[in-house]
Amino acid sequence: MLQRTAVRAASCRRAMPPARPSAAANACAPRFVAPSVRRTFLRARDSRRAAHDTLDVEKLTRTRRDYERTRLVFLATGSVAGLIAMGYTGWQLKKLLEKNPTKLDAAGSDSAANDALSSSSSAAGRKVVVHGKDGHDLVPTGNSTVPAFPRTVELPRLVAEGDLPAAAAAAPAANDRVQTTPLQANGDPYATIDPAAHTATADEYTLVGLGTRTVSFLGIQVYVVGFYVATADIAVLQARLIKRVNPIATALVSGEKDDLRTALLDPVQGEALWSGLLRDGVPARSLFRIVPVRDTDFHHLRDGFVRAIQARAPAILQDGPDDSPASADKAAAASNDFGEAVRQFRQVFNRGRVPKQKELLLVRDADGGLRIVYDDGRSAGRQLLGAVRDERLSRALWLNYLGGRTVASEPARQSIVDGVIEFVERPVGTVATQVV
Repeated sequence: MLQRTAVRAASCRRAMPPARPSAAANACAPRFVAPSVRRTFLRARDSRRAAHDTLDVEKLTRTRRDYERTRLVFLATGSVAGLIAMGYTGWQLKKLLEKNPTKLDAAGSDSAANDALSSSSSAAGRKVVVHGKDGHDLVPTGNSTVPAFPRTVELPRLVAEGDLPAAAAAAPAANDRVQTTPLQANGDPYATIDPAAHTATADEYTLVGLGTRTVSFLGIQVYVVGFYVATADIAVLQARLIKRVNPIATALVSGEKDDLRTALLDPVQGEALWSGLLRDGVPARSLFRIVPVRDTDFHHLRDGFVRAIQARAPAILQDGPDDSPASADKAAAASNDFGEAVRQFRQVFNRGRVPKQKELLLVRDADGGLRIVYDDGRSAGRQLLGAVRDERLSRALWLNYLGGRTVASEPARQSIVDGVIEFVERPVGTVATQVV
């Protein structure tokens, strides 16, 4: 009986739908929370959040930072590589230019002639002379901006104020007016220019040697400089140099020429030799012709000249006029006079710019005085800028190119020595009549 009742009740429960639980029952029902899993260094990170999180700001920041760092490294590497390539290329060009400057730097219609002439002259060891379109003799420089220097330069004679009447009387009727250019230093009438050019009153100067002035390790070219000696004074220079090596000779042979070349190129002997010659007025008249290969100004040129003068001033001031050590008072007075000469020299160069291919002449007269002449390319021609009468200043400036441990242009010194050797291998007095 009881068994049948239980079976019937169970079947009734299965037939009846289950009742929905009420809200109150749910509130009172106990909650079961899944225990949180602690992460240790041995367990992998739960990636369920990463599957739903598609925007990771930290990851984007790290990616951007890595990109910027890589980009900076590449830029720095490229800059360093570019600097190394530029330096290496400049070094290679410098080596090639030193090996054959005419072939690499010649341009235009003169390049072929310069190539042929340079090859023939290298074997003979002599200056190359070509004839220009106007009939003048030219010497190639190996520079494209200033391709050639004239073999001879005619400069109107610079006379003293007392000689003006005689100079005016000697000038032709068309040139009977004597111009005077006031000096920038103190108006000294000592430097008066005789305009009777291309007449008997003009002095002719012959080129001895030339070279290019360069600065920095890249060999940046600044100007081309040439050393000229008055043609009438070459014989005296020949005689002094020949007698120094062989007192009884009239010309030097091969071994004697090598001895003279070694002495001229030696830093100590060369400076002493040229200093003694210049102090004695040999050569009596000479000049340096300077032509810039790039635009510059008088202040830059002046600074270079003044540094060279000051570098050689101590050795020059130690000697008196008769080669005897000067007393303390005389040395102080000489130093003051030399300082005043340097000040005058600075004042002459207080001017503006100097365009490339314009001519600047530093002229040394028989008494050792220095004149600065400039040609700006206008109709006025060469103009006298100023003068300095102190012989020691011009001697120091001349030694900057001729001798010493450091010179303004080593190629110029080598070329000047070669020109001097050409003089002494000929009998005294025959260079002026030499036919080119």
